[in-house]
Amino acid sequence: MKSCNTYIYILSLLLAGGLSTTSCSDLLTEDPSSYYEKKEIFASEEKAAMAVVGVYDELPTLYSYMDMAFPCSDDTYYVSGLTTDKGRRDIAHYKLTSSNTWVNSVWQGNYTGIERANYTIEGIEGMENYEGDEGLQSLVAEAKFLRALYAFNLVRYWGDVPFKTTSTNVNKDIYQPRVSRELIYDQMIDDLNFAKNHLPWATAATSPEKATQGAARALLMRVLLQRAGYSLQMDGSITRPDDAKRKEYFEDVIEEWKAFQENKYHDFYPGGYTELFKGFSAGTIDSKESLFEVAFYSADGKSGAKGYWGTYIGPSVAQPSIKVTEVSHFMGRASAMFRAVPEWRDFFDVQEEDEDGNIIKGDERRDVMICNYKFTWDKEAYNHKKVVNKSGKDWYPGKWRREWMPIGYKDPNVTDVNFCYLRYADVVLMAAEAYNETENTAEAWKLLNSVRKRAGAREITTENYQELMKEKVYKLRFISDSDDAGKFRTALFWERGFELAFEGQRKYDLIRWGIIKDALSLFGNRSEVNTSTTTAYPAGENFQKGKHELFPIPLDELQLNPLLENKNNPNY
Repeated sequence: MKSCNTYIYILSLLLAGGLSTTSCSDLLTEDPSSYYEKKEIFASEEKAAMAVVGVYDELPTLYSYMDMAFPCSDDTYYVSGLTTDKGRRDIAHYKLTSSNTWVNSVWQGNYTGIERANYTIEGIEGMENYEGDEGLQSLVAEAKFLRALYAFNLVRYWGDVPFKTTSTNVNKDIYQPRVSRELIYDQMIDDLNFAKNHLPWATAATSPEKATQGAARALLMRVLLQRAGYSLQMDGSITRPDDAKRKEYFEDVIEEWKAFQENKYHDFYPGGYTELFKGFSAGTIDSKESLFEVAFYSADGKSGAKGYWGTYIGPSVAQPSIKVTEVSHFMGRASAMFRAVPEWRDFFDVQEEDEDGNIIKGDERRDVMICNYKFTWDKEAYNHKKVVNKSGKDWYPGKWRREWMPIGYKDPNVTDVNFCYLRYADVVLMAAEAYNETENTAEAWKLLNSVRKRAGAREITTENYQELMKEKVYKLRFISDSDDAGKFRTALFWERGFELAFEGQRKYDLIRWGIIKDALSLFGNRSEVNTSTTTAYPAGENFQKGKHELFPIPLDELQLNPLLENKNNPNY
């Protein structure tokens, strides 16, 4: 998404209290006469739209690479290398301290997004004729969708955090105390309800880079499920709402699902699962399954919204030894910071393969999820050479790949590949979960099996449950399958992994289900990447229940915000 740098720069001066005092002090004491005043920014709908672009513009900063590590280290992928780095490795391996630089950056980025949203919402709502102008209301709906997204990140990552819905005043409001996550959830739901009522549904002509009614409803479903689940409280307890409140949240999820059914536009990508992800890497824009994407584009590979999907996360590609004038003829480099947990490859329902191990009949998601090869540089052939890695220690997340992108690059690592934040298959599985938890397990199975059918996997039935959920995968001692609802929960544990691996949801599913420590230990104890002499995947060993469900508040913030009373999250 190309944006107006002028307006983004203006809005970037109005950062939230979540930033450090140094940043706030520098920004908030700037001479305001050198910038547009609020009344000039919101003088017309066109300028107001540019302000909304500024709210979107923080997303590429968060999701370009730093947010990749936040959901990893569950039981699908982890960061390669064990050296402490105060960044991605410490996040992935649960060696976190409050001095982690990536944690600090993501904290700041989400508060920047919220402050821009607050400022923009206030500005547009203060415009003449706002109450009767559907165009202006639609712009506010986009900003409220984005505010909910940033707030959701804060609550999932840190729990109770400083939060407000007014923009920061130069003379006050720089610091805020913690606010109960329940109050923040209430605001998210209000924002998303407003968004869904003032945004249009997507059509074939719609770009998923822009919020729509479907995106708002899908994010609302995600928020409701997270709220219904377990979370670590400030007193160190791990609790979830009572049964009556949980049922209310699940029923609300189902209502959002019914709206998707009534609209009838969103569906699985017509070309199939593999082509869906090939399309993401190729830059295909399609709103059928993709509900919302974080947009990346860099004209020169050095400025703008630089992305690293397919390079930092994806199979390894060696730097080509070529002349500068030849860059348009070869794949760029892929540094491959992350590794897939190899055992997952054996869990997929595959009935028939060819002599090269390619799937003839079965679940095509296996070979999308896990890539068991890399590309080296062959000097004699003067080209890249595909090399299969026999050891699972060198298998990669495979949903984004250099080989699926257009040949040529602007920078050795940078790509213009978007990150799909919300897609239809996740909506289907969220609805299935809600039906199961409201005693309609029959409908839940129908929805889950529709996801499997699209992928080529066999539908799970009473007859084959033993084979697919007992013999094909690990036995889950931490999920009871003594009744139909329990059998569905067991299947859902695996299905959300098969379908959504590496897309930012797995870890938070495990947290809200209250089983993250169990799952990490199960895989850590059995994975071939962990030996008697080397533990490449130490998450199961390092994870501390009652601590690592949340990230630490950054040290700078604790030292500079007196209203936090120097109290970090539990056990940090």
